[in-house]
Amino acid sequence: MELGLKGKTVLITGGSKGIGLACAQAFAAEGARVAIVSRSQANLDGAARVLSGVVCVAADLTRADAAREMVKRTECALGPVDVLVNSAGAARRYLPEDLNAEAWHAAMDAKYFTYVHAMDAVLPGMAARGAGAVVNIIGMGGKVATPIHLPGGAANSALMLATVGLAHVYGPKGVRINAVNPGATMTERLREGLRLEAKSRGVGEDELLAQGQAKVPLRRYAAPEDVADLTLFLASAKAAYITGAVVPMDGGSNPVL
Repeated sequence: MELGLKGKTVLITGGSKGIGLACAQAFAAEGARVAIVSRSQANLDGAARVLSGVVCVAADLTRADAAREMVKRTECALGPVDVLVNSAGAARRYLPEDLNAEAWHAAMDAKYFTYVHAMDAVLPGMAARGAGAVVNIIGMGGKVATPIHLPGGAANSALMLATVGLAHVYGPKGVRINAVNPGATMTERLREGLRLEAKSRGVGEDELLAQGQAKVPLRRYAAPEDVADLTLFLASAKAAYITGAVVPMDGGSNPVL
């Protein structure tokens, strides 16, 4: 399917690994001009080895000024940003008894403000040009509360509200804003969680993985490429009448509206 993304400038936060990297590879395959962002220069260097021609930007998006500088550098190199994909930030998990004010603030900084700062930096330009698309990759933790992911889940919920609210505001200006809520996805972060749980329970990682996937109606966790495919569609002209949507992508694990 021709998605009309060739030549578009696409800025992907968290684009050096996991879902963000899969998105970068998919947009590049469509002929888009891609910039990826990470706090880690080492991660950017690793991504650059598998992505040719990508622009790499190191930035700490918990800071609004860093987000503005990220957009400035991207647009100097590639032109005005047509598509923003937010995939940066992962809130730390806590046992309920370990929660404190610092944990709640850290989760909002890690997930909520990294996305909001990036959107604040691109939306005025998109609105002035009368066109643009934003896809926020958030997560089902904002829909389904889990005891060890409460601060991160709260940040995810706040991002969903920001997504639909900003979509309502910017729709008349020609800018579409949507969200994807992946469930468990086969990234290094998930594998790290499996290793920790396997060690604590004294069972094998493969056994835990099989148990987890057996609970999913589609009988597998998502691949990063699955999430990237939906992200490309939402960013493309094929989704021209879709805005303010929050799309669950958990293989049917959570039968909620």
